Amino acid sequence: MSVTPQWRVVLVIPTLNAAEYWPLLSAALKSQTVALERVLIVDSSSTDGTAQMAAAAGFDVISITRAEFNHGRTRQMAAERMSDADIIVYMTQDALLLEAHSIARLIEPFCDPEVGAVYGRQVPHSDAGPFETHARHFNYPETSCVKSWEDRKSLGIRATFLSNSFSAYRSQALCAVGGFPGDTIMAEDALVAGKMLMAQWKIAYVAEATVLHSHQFSIADEFKRYFDTGVYHSRESWLLENFGKASDEGRRFVFSELKALWPSHLHLIPASGVRTLAKFVGYRLGLLEASLPARLRRKLSLHKRFWDTPL
Repeated sequence: MSVTPQWRVVLVIPTLNAAEYWPLLSAALKSQTVALERVLIVDSSSTDGTAQMAAAAGFDVISITRAEFNHGRTRQMAAERMSDADIIVYMTQDALLLEAHSIARLIEPFCDPEVGAVYGRQVPHSDAGPFETHARHFNYPETSCVKSWEDRKSLGIRATFLSNSFSAYRSQALCAVGGFPGDTIMAEDALVAGKMLMAQWKIAYVAEATVLHSHQFSIADEFKRYFDTGVYHSRESWLLENFGKASDEGRRFVFSELKALWPSHLHLIPASGVRTLAKFVGYRLGLLEASLPARLRRKLSLHKRFWDTPL
């Protein structure tokens, strides 16, 4: 590998009651071939001993209240505390590094000075259902790529795709675009990716850098997730104006899902239709959130704490 040895690499993981993940998560972190200068755990007042276990493992721990947590603002706070690092790696507590060189491979693309951010491949759990398995394969293919501003013409909004469940940022680039937004309901990673691309930085995807990470969402969860997506697209309209409508990517996903279900999971095609409808209705309502009563917005949202914080 061509990783520059003098890079100062740090890792940030926000946690909330992560005890069930901790044994595997901690062991995987300590097995990495890259020397992490610092591992920072930002814990949202866990009640299961997460902060204590992290401290006992030798990691730095910052405790915040649950009300203080925000997907963008919390990660930005951590970035500011790591301002002397060259590369900041972000993970979520439920993403399990699959190999000892997962992080080493993740940060390799930074050898190109134009790469501002990188994300790795998320592999579904062995018990993941057909819907979640397809979603992971759709969003995290087996082929690596590097995306630039010009790629918006062919990729549209997909050019901004990036996941903080397993990602890394060049500190210089993150700072140059203003860091993570503190007022977004979700997708702080995609918003930063969009700003980086517009500023002529590149975004790399490394299929060889892998973590085990997947969720099984109910139809209600899908509705709420897409409601929140509509909210952030409504509030960050510049993203669609510069990269194209999300509907194009949605259609591509639907056809890909149907193809994945045929013919082995033919019986799930009606459920796929219901999920697609739930996503569509949720997204459209999210786009109209400004005209909805505050109580209804909170009820329709997956990230309910967002609505408790005045912006």
